[in-house]
Amino acid sequence: MDESELLPIRSFLEQLVPFSELPIDTLEHCCRALSIGYYSKASVAVPLDENNPMLYIVRSGAFEVRDADGELVDRLGEGDYFGFPSLLSGEGISNQVLILEDGLVYHLPPAEFDRLRLQHRHFDRFFNRAYAKRLRHERRFKNRDAVTTNRISSLISAHLLSVAADDSVTYAASLMRSQHVSSALVLDGGKLVGILTDRDLRNRVLAEGLNGEVSVKLAMTQHPVSIDAKALVFEAMLLMSEHNIHHLPVVENGIPIGMVTSTDIIKSQSSQPLLLIREIERQQQLPELIAVSRQIPQLLQSLISADARAEEIGRILTSVTDALTRKLITLNQALLGEAPMAFCWLAFGSQGRQDQVACSDQDNGLLLAEEPDAPARDYFQALASAVCSGLNECGYMFCPGEIMAQNPKWMLSHARWQQKFFDWVASPDPKALMHASIFFDMRAVYGPSSLFESLQQSVLKRTKDNDIFLAALTGNALTESPPLGFFRKFVLERDGTEVKGIDLKHRGSALINDIARVYALSAGIAEVNTAKRIKRCIDAGVLSRKDGLNLADALEFIAHMRLANQGEQFEQQQPLTNFLKPQTLSSLMRHQLRDAFKVVHDSQAALRLKFMRSF
Repeated sequence: MDESELLPIRSFLEQLVPFSELPIDTLEHCCRALSIGYYSKASVAVPLDENNPMLYIVRSGAFEVRDADGELVDRLGEGDYFGFPSLLSGEGISNQVLILEDGLVYHLPPAEFDRLRLQHRHFDRFFNRAYAKRLRHERRFKNRDAVTTNRISSLISAHLLSVAADDSVTYAASLMRSQHVSSALVLDGGKLVGILTDRDLRNRVLAEGLNGEVSVKLAMTQHPVSIDAKALVFEAMLLMSEHNIHHLPVVENGIPIGMVTSTDIIKSQSSQPLLLIREIERQQQLPELIAVSRQIPQLLQSLISADARAEEIGRILTSVTDALTRKLITLNQALLGEAPMAFCWLAFGSQGRQDQVACSDQDNGLLLAEEPDAPARDYFQALASAVCSGLNECGYMFCPGEIMAQNPKWMLSHARWQQKFFDWVASPDPKALMHASIFFDMRAVYGPSSLFESLQQSVLKRTKDNDIFLAALTGNALTESPPLGFFRKFVLERDGTEVKGIDLKHRGSALINDIARVYALSAGIAEVNTAKRIKRCIDAGVLSRKDGLNLADALEFIAHMRLANQGEQFEQQQPLTNFLKPQTLSSLMRHQLRDAFKVVHDSQAALRLKFMRSF
């Protein structure tokens, strides 16, 4: 490769982490080792050779990594990499790389990749982190705890135990005992110079027959391995294993801020959501329950930080809401006594669909087995008011539209609920259709399943193949459209002179919820979770496999963007909103978001054609 060919490659890599941190002579050698490949969209996929794994560096174009089951793992554009998992793990190639746009790709041979990892620690760390991130998306990793991909900062306490190098070992040991910890950081002028652990005290003091007045600097481990606060728990596990250590100082901008131990990581392996749910179930007083509920926003942020799937996050958060609701019911029944009849607590809207995120308000109701007399009505009114107030105090705001069990309009017997639904189906006026978008996504959170299923099945019999109702519901689902204008430019919403951005909820996720609801009700499908509704509709032949999978991908991608945006807003201490400003995205992400909105647009057109053709 001559100098004229080398120059543009070097100029590109000089701007690309981690190559940008290599010495110039190393970078030159690396550039000469590269080969260049051009991949056409017509070829569909990049041919990956099991016997010749390489690091692939995307110079231009767009690609998509999918696992053996076709699940989306990652989307790649200029400056991204693929091929490194096999180079790092030594395992066979299990993913395929699809070509979305024609692209130019540089190939780095495995010998050069290994040499750079061996000689340059930052290079090795970069790709280990990239590998950890990739693992989050692979099916074989989904059954592990999401906590392994949390930030290490989530495991350390705010209190930092430190001693000086000249302090006595006795003084340090007494501090460690009083704080119930097995290690202390050794600082000199705020800088980390060592670590003192129980093992150090045992091996370097007691075993050597020294007394407790020797200085810490004689017993400590010097120049300890440390980890950045922004690193992943997964990386901490790798470091501890690699160096056979059980204590890891945590630094932020080079300044020690705490310690994480192997015990901390083992404890964190327990499912964080399950621990929170168990803690909710243990509480016996409302103030205690309110205190526990304060952990829910942090749970959401840890799930976002772990890059969990949006569908999983919604299901986890809703499980916590369900647990809170059930506990509030049982706590208040302990005060009010046994219920005068069987009943179900119903969840509607996002809790019903199991896709709750931040800023969720209440949508609930009571289903009573029989028409209540006055004492029974008083009992359920007291119960519903107490539970709704408790949910409000736990962070689930009162519904602005009063769709709550404490409202007598939504505390009804089985017969009266059934008649409500029948009336909405028979006379689908605008108000009935507004209710349909909320109440038809219903689920029983508490109470006998037979009571709820009886109501749901009677309603589904009325909606299945009901052309007039389905046409009206379709028309209501088409009142909003995805935020795409001419030439597929984003249509931004404004608040006066301020640009708010793209409403990812109402102009994205909610539209897909509406589409899936129409298809599901048309086929009498009981499932209310949108992703599962889409799958059931594919299985029932109501949706083609291609259209259904495209819609499911769009749902996950838009919801993921919404959560990631809220995660950034939380970190920057901004109010959480559903609005995303597209200029904050890379060109590839904007491209993918346009594609997702195009899928929604095409699905709306197909919905209109199927259910409104005769109207």
